[in-house]
Amino acid sequence: MGTDPTPRRGPSRRQVLSGVAGLAVAAGAVSAYARYRLQHDDPGKPEDDFTAPTGGYHFERRRTPARTVVRTADGRVLGTFTDGARTALLAGPTRSWSEPRTTSAVVRSNAWVRLMPDGWRQGKEDTRWFREWFPKALADRSPDVIGVAFQYGDGAADRHTKSGLRYAGKAHFGPRVDGQLPTSFHYRDERSDFYDYLGVPWTFPDGTRKDPEEARYGDVDCSGFMRLVWGYRMGYPMHSTNLKGAGLPRRAYAIASRGPGVLLMPNTGRRPADISQLQPGDLVFFAIDIGRPHGIDHCGIYLGPDTNGHPRFYSSRSRANGPTMGDLAGRATLDGDGFYAQGLRMARRL
Repeated sequence: MGTDPTPRRGPSRRQVLSGVAGLAVAAGAVSAYARYRLQHDDPGKPEDDFTAPTGGYHFERRRTPARTVVRTADGRVLGTFTDGARTALLAGPTRSWSEPRTTSAVVRSNAWVRLMPDGWRQGKEDTRWFREWFPKALADRSPDVIGVAFQYGDGAADRHTKSGLRYAGKAHFGPRVDGQLPTSFHYRDERSDFYDYLGVPWTFPDGTRKDPEEARYGDVDCSGFMRLVWGYRMGYPMHSTNLKGAGLPRRAYAIASRGPGVLLMPNTGRRPADISQLQPGDLVFFAIDIGRPHGIDHCGIYLGPDTNGHPRFYSSRSRANGPTMGDLAGRATLDGDGFYAQGLRMARRL
C-alpha cells in the first residue's frame, strides 16, 4: 500500500466508488480492513526496546471492575483483561502522542490496546488460546487501537488499499453549517459516519444499506470516528440503528447506554466523582451541548495522563475540525474545571 495523497473533497463519489466496488457490499460484522491487514507503522514511534518475557506470568484478580491482571515475576504489569470486555490493555514500547496545532500537551505511555476475539472471563488464562495468543500480542508492533486512531489526526498521511480506497489520513468533522459562527458548537454539522469518510456504501448485517454523502467525504463525527476506528479498522461489529444490537450502534448516547462491553461509570446526571478506574482505550462520554446539557452527545477514547499528569482523551470535534487531543473550545482533560471535565458523564470498556 502506498501513501498517494488524495485531496479532501477532490474525487467525486463515482471516482471513489469505481475503484472499490468489491468493498461496497462488505458486511459490517467483519470489516474490509479486518480482511486486509495493515503493514504500516503507526504514527507513535516506539521509543525503547521493550522485550516481554515469554513465560513465568503471575495472574491476579481485581475488582471494580472484575478483571485479571498479568504480572511478571518481579511484579511488572504486562496486561489487564476485564470480564465481559474484548479490549486487552498490554504493556509495550513507550510511545508519545502530540498535536502541536491545538495543545502543548504530550501523552507518553507504554499502553497498547488490542481487541480479543471475544469477551474475557475468569479462567481464560488457562486456555490453550491464551497461552498461544498472549506472547504474540505482547510482541505485536502493528498499529493498535490508539495508533489507528492517530492515523486520522493532524498531519496524518493518506493510506490506500490496493484497490485505491483511502482508508486513513487526516479526517474532518463535517460540512460547515450556514449562519453559524466559527466559535459555535454547531459550526460544523454532525451526521458523518465512517462510510462518509470512506466514500463507499455500506451494508450492515441486517441488510440495511447506507450510502455516503459526497459532501461528507473525508468527514467523521465523534461517534462515527469511534465506528471508523473500532468497527471498520479493528473489526468490532456495528449495526445501523441506535437500538440495542450486536456491536456498536450509531450515536454517542446509544453507544454509551446500549453499547457492548462493560459499563464502567453509569450516568448519574452529574460528573463522576472518581475516574481512577479508567484505562487507555476506554470510551468516555459527555453532555456538552449547551442547548441540551443533560443528554450524552459526545464521545472519545481515553488516552491516559499527559506528561503534566492530566487525564486526556481523543475525539473528533467541530472546533478542531476532526480528531484531536487538543484544547480548542475547551481543555481535553478529564480533571479540573474545564469544559469537557465538567461535561463528563459515562465510560465504557468495549
